Amino acid sequence: MTRKFVELTKEFVKERLEKEGSGHDWWHTLKVYNNALDIAKTEKGDINLLVIELGALLHDIADHKFGYTNSDRNNIISNFLNSIKVDDNIIEEVVYIANNISFKGGKNKEILKNLESKIVQDADRLDAIGAIGIGRTFTFGGYKGRIMYNPALKGEIVEEDKDTISHFYEKLLLLKDTMNTESGKIKALRRHKFMEGFLEEFYKEWNGER
Repeated sequence: MTRKFVELTKEFVKERLEKEGSGHDWWHTLKVYNNALDIAKTEKGDINLLVIELGALLHDIADHKFGYTNSDRNNIISNFLNSIKVDDNIIEEVVYIANNISFKGGKNKEILKNLESKIVQDADRLDAIGAIGIGRTFTFGGYKGRIMYNPALKGEIVEEDKDTISHFYEKLLLLKDTMNTESGKIKALRRHKFMEGFLEEFYKEWNGER
């Protein structure tokens, strides 16, 4: 039955997010799902794998970036999982993950209450950094109609006149130090170093040094 829940949820999420154009699409979800499973293998303790799988798959459903509220997510996720007969205690944990793992501009100070939510948060944040994170950042910048780079804004976060490179400083370069699990920290460090190398090369090319 557990595998049926996962497969039905994959179908549900893919249908809703397959053509989403901001980088928070089905493929992002699938990478988060795979990241979460990989991290879960290395963690000790009593882990509910179904909560991790469903939480990873549903973490971007009705996301706040697109105007949805916690209540909206609660309703959408609960209604779907109820329709496929998932137990109420599992639904509660999955909704908790969806409502609490987001970075939210660095303003989300929620201390996650269990290992399942920490694993999914790490998995999601890993997909925001490294080579894939760079690609997703420029995809999101294009989606928002932002210019790629304004030298006057380097390292500064000016909400009303933001460029895509600013996003590295407001979020991506901060994520390494927010990881919860040991394997997440190891993966994040490698991806963080890749982003630092990318930015160094970016500025040299921008200034005609390459």
